[in-house]
Amino acid sequence: MDVALLIWVIALTILVIVGIVWVLDLQARILKISSKYEKLFSGAVESGEGTPTAAMLASLAARLEETNARTERLVAHATQVDAALTRSLQGIGLVRFRAFEDTGGDQSFSLALADGEGNGVIISALYGREATRIYAKPVQKWLSTKVLTEEEAQALEEARQSVLALTS
Repeated sequence: MDVALLIWVIALTILVIVGIVWVLDLQARILKISSKYEKLFSGAVESGEGTPTAAMLASLAARLEETNARTERLVAHATQVDAALTRSLQGIGLVRFRAFEDTGGDQSFSLALADGEGNGVIISALYGREATRIYAKPVQKWLSTKVLTEEEAQALEEARQSVLALTS
């Protein structure tokens, strides 16, 4: 036999042996993976509903349904809270000032209290040596049906700005 032919026979024999070893290794890996998936996806479940896959899907569907129900309840609750918050006190504006020249300090004040829609009241207290007077004026949608003093208008604007700061 020729030497070149002998080398080719030996080389091909080695390649065939390597190929067989490789195929056997791949088959062993496939069997191992198949065994894991067989355990995961087959066999009876304790509840008797069928395969573990069906039980897992049923469990996931139940959890999804529960999550959807909770989400709907949370959305409804958030809507109620939003509605309540727009009617709650959100804007506060306070301006202190000297109402009379003969009294010291800024004892007089105008206090504006408003909800998120601009409805509320302005309370003004005028402090004097002899007496203190308190006035209240209604506010609807950031406007009053009564004439506002400069201090009351400033307090109302501060309240409006504090509501705008909350919403931005």
